[in-house]
Amino acid sequence: MVDGGLVGDVVVPAGAGGVVLFAHGSGSSRHSPRNMAVGRALNERGLGTMLVDLLTADEEARDEITAELRFDIGMLAERLAGIVDWMGSDPELGRLPIGLFGASTGAAAALVAAAARPDRVGAVVSRGGRPDLAGSSLTAVRAPTLLLVGGLDEQVIALNEQARDALGEVAELRIVPGATHLFEEPGTLEQVADQAGTWFTTHLRQPHPA
Repeated sequence: MVDGGLVGDVVVPAGAGGVVLFAHGSGSSRHSPRNMAVGRALNERGLGTMLVDLLTADEEARDEITAELRFDIGMLAERLAGIVDWMGSDPELGRLPIGLFGASTGAAAALVAAAARPDRVGAVVSRGGRPDLAGSSLTAVRAPTLLLVGGLDEQVIALNEQARDALGEVAELRIVPGATHLFEEPGTLEQVADQAGTWFTTHLRQPHPA
């Protein structure tokens, strides 16, 4: 149980150099097999992970019918920021720099949260994300941000190009050849995990005095 009664799964390897909070996409959960696979790869790189459900069980049940909450970027970002605050007060997690990994609409929520917590969020990675949905918050993001998009996901590539321009020099857009939106093609998710791991281990530093 984490901030606000939300449920999360935390793994922190011994000697972890940071911890990455995952924001899943619309209609998904902390049990997303793709995010879990990336999380395991990050653990192998010496990074802690927190996979969390941003909706309560009751909200998820309602959202399955109405789909009204999964696109509420402001609410999701506020909850992410609250979890970042909770992590900062935790005796174990509070000593580690925090990164955000967002997929699909979760990427927008991650970027809004990063803009709201520039002193806590040290790096961001977006997988097949919709960073454009972060709107005006993009210009306030200070954390180094990696945008990963499938080479066959043409519409999302265009949206990420626009977001990269708004983010400015903190952002880098990389295309994963042969991948569609969900990175289901052989080897493509492994490329995401490898690039995300390198990005976090390179850029994730404690953004405030310990």
